[in-house]
Amino acid sequence: MGSSAPDPVLTPALTPEAVQRFWAGLAAVWPEIESEARLAVAVSGGPDSTALLLLAHAALPGRVEAATVDHGLRAESAGEAAGVAALCARLGVPHEALKVEVAPGNVQAEARAARYAAMAAWIERRGLAALATAHHADDQAETLLMRLNRASGVAGLAGARGRGVVPGTAIPLLRPVLDWRRAELGAVVGQAGVETVQDPSNTNDRFDRVRIRKALAGAEWLDVAAIARSAEHLAEADAALDWMAALEWRSCVSREPMGLRYRPQAPRAVVLRVLARCVTELGGEEPRGSAVARLLESLREGRPASIGDLVVRPNAGGWSFARAPVRAARKKT
Repeated sequence: MGSSAPDPVLTPALTPEAVQRFWAGLAAVWPEIESEARLAVAVSGGPDSTALLLLAHAALPGRVEAATVDHGLRAESAGEAAGVAALCARLGVPHEALKVEVAPGNVQAEARAARYAAMAAWIERRGLAALATAHHADDQAETLLMRLNRASGVAGLAGARGRGVVPGTAIPLLRPVLDWRRAELGAVVGQAGVETVQDPSNTNDRFDRVRIRKALAGAEWLDVAAIARSAEHLAEADAALDWMAALEWRSCVSREPMGLRYRPQAPRAVVLRVLARCVTELGGEEPRGSAVARLLESLREGRPASIGDLVVRPNAGGWSFARAPVRAARKKT
């Protein structure tokens, strides 16, 4: 896709301190920044992702491409994508609008899956090296408080990490502004004099996140940056539990003719993860944490239990996992 010459006003409007801060944050999660690798940026047209676009363009001139995913869930979405395209044209940043269809069911989850799938295909087609998103400190804090309110475990409470992978791919997923506040990103957009869109769902009290956001805004004694750092610490704890679960798997899980056998040795938090992996290793879907917890309770009480299409039975100091027998259909007479 063609591009015009960069707008001479937008980039100089950003302070050198802001650009340097962004560069340092990006370099911390993307050592490839020193190469000529090109960065993909997800831009919805909102203030957070628009600030990310402006900062990335200023820090990596000529090495940034942007995409806007149009889920088609709101009538305004096509116009918003066109607005991002116009801004990118002013900056000289190649841009594509990616139209996706959202499967029925959990709309937010399905939209997220469709969004990442579309961006992964675009990144591979364009030969880009990594995807950057605008997840920031306020997002971290809101997610942590929202999940605390749901009694989530460590995995649920763990904050987003600075570097991960785009789901279902090996493409690096970068979050270079995790230590920025929402207001700081808004200031970047304001400095550049760029107009952004506002998703009406961001003010709809039907959503837990919106209610948490408003509660945080009204509680000045809460330190949002500190809460966000706690989410990062929990992410480190989550990684440690994953490491322990992998060790427990290698030491205590063995193959059997009908499935798997697990002789648990680790604390409960690790055992829960190994149980979940047993389910997925035998072809099941990733089980919900509550279902795995009920399974563990039954097994520790010496009772057989089922999860998905698997049957799990206690025996001789361990638990055996096998697929439930398929019942033959009765013949019609």
